[in-house]
Amino acid sequence: MLTLIVVGVVSGAITAISPCVLPVLPAILTSSLQDGAANRRRPFVVVGGLVASFAVFTLIGGALISFLHLPDDFLRWAGIVTLAVVGLGLAWPWLGHVLERPFVNTRLPRLRRDGNGFVMGLALGLVFVPCAGPILAAITVLAATNGVSWGLLVLTLSFSVGIAIPLLVFGVAGQAMGSRIKPVRNNLGALRVASGVVLMATALVIATNVAEPLQRAVPGFLADAQSRIEDSQTVRTELDGLKGKPATASDGLGRYMSFDECSYVPDTLNNCGPERPLEGITAWLNTPGGAPLSLADLKGKVVLLDFWTYSCINCQRTLPYVTAWYDKYKADGLVVIGVHTPEFGFEKVEGNVVAASARYGVTYPVALDNDYATWNAWDQRYWPAHYLIDQTGTVRQVSYGEGDYGETEMLIQQLLKTGAEPTVAPTAAATLTRNRSLESYVGYARMQYGDNDIVRDKAHVYTLNPTVRGNHFSLGGTWTVGPEHATAGRDAKLSLNFYAADAHLVLGGTGTVTVELAGDPSATRVLSVSGEPDLYTLYQGEPVAGVLTLTFTPGIEAYAFTFG
Repeated sequence: MLTLIVVGVVSGAITAISPCVLPVLPAILTSSLQDGAANRRRPFVVVGGLVASFAVFTLIGGALISFLHLPDDFLRWAGIVTLAVVGLGLAWPWLGHVLERPFVNTRLPRLRRDGNGFVMGLALGLVFVPCAGPILAAITVLAATNGVSWGLLVLTLSFSVGIAIPLLVFGVAGQAMGSRIKPVRNNLGALRVASGVVLMATALVIATNVAEPLQRAVPGFLADAQSRIEDSQTVRTELDGLKGKPATASDGLGRYMSFDECSYVPDTLNNCGPERPLEGITAWLNTPGGAPLSLADLKGKVVLLDFWTYSCINCQRTLPYVTAWYDKYKADGLVVIGVHTPEFGFEKVEGNVVAASARYGVTYPVALDNDYATWNAWDQRYWPAHYLIDQTGTVRQVSYGEGDYGETEMLIQQLLKTGAEPTVAPTAAATLTRNRSLESYVGYARMQYGDNDIVRDKAHVYTLNPTVRGNHFSLGGTWTVGPEHATAGRDAKLSLNFYAADAHLVLGGTGTVTVELAGDPSATRVLSVSGEPDLYTLYQGEPVAGVLTLTFTPGIEAYAFTFG
């Protein structure tokens, strides 16, 4: 249990410094400044409310919703409305006094002095959607299926403590800096009004999901750290102990590998045992008339089972690969089934999943596993997870978390016996270049590493930077930069300073792209681009720190760089 306590704290801390907290971070920072340095406990009150709300409702929220016969997304909308109401009270003091009256005679300590900070923290906890790893998945699913045990309670508390530590650092540091800035000290009334506006804006951002693109941009080193810490064999064994089941997934026959064992060799077609059933599915999306599918009826097909949930940032980052495989190989006999197992109550609402599926381009069948029956049947731990099933119903590959894209596509091709050009170059996880360049988007909505001042949504002539910074790119010639991609115009060029063994670019449109690597004429190649946007290889070989210069014919669309 000590291992899970330590891992829970560390995992919570990693979650609290990832982009997943972006929607609630402005509210924490501004609320910490409302009373200046006069109320030093205010950050603790706000973060305490957030952590308490998150922990309690993660453990018992599902049971409470069911007992009271409330809509599954009631708690989320209650949090959003509460944030908006508290924001209104701060922005308009007369309304704030009206809202405070119900709390005047309560036993909550100094509630008025803290400006209802604890209530605001409670509301933030209801809308807080952290990145999901094995620890959070275990808490969510075990609370929904096994009930609350002492072990689960201790794990939840340790995870919550981990979340609280960085958030308190942000809040206390923000308060300390604000107290040293004279305009802040002298205008606390105006600051409270600004805090109210921030809270209302936070409620709007969360309600409309407009922060999702930023949340998806989880730095690679955080994802890697989370995977190394939470997905070790020791942690898996401890989590299995909380489930009250043996640590091994094998049935003892010794005829095949367990799912865990298979996940360690994702680049090989293994015998991972027979497929498990799709149990307890509450609804089906993207099937004729909502008709259910059965794996038993899909014998003779290659099936990719993708466990996901739509608010999981890690899942969102894998969906472009899964949807691309479905589009490319469905005619060859590939069936993709997305098993949507919710992390939070609001993800059980069918309309929310329908909207998210449309938003992410998911057109393959999706099974709503709201009761976790299929999740448990497959001994699932966290989102995302992929299971590749051959034509006989045998599981041949297991992949947990992000990555293994090249390996998965290579195995799909082997099972289908197709010679198609791969969408993703096979690169075994063990050989990924350390400290390689990070994924980089060319559209302005998620552009992080561009080296130009971007003019949005209209043609503009850019000047190519001859000394582009490391891990950045620069545009030259005429480009029209949209939210998702940039469209090449006359004399369009792009210079990319990268470090990796593999460099790829998602391209669309029709035309050619000439690729040149500085100092290496042998690396020059001309790519013919046509059809739907796809991933094209710019460089593949030994790890290199270099500059690629790309020359585009007009009409080519550039979306995103990826590296291996």
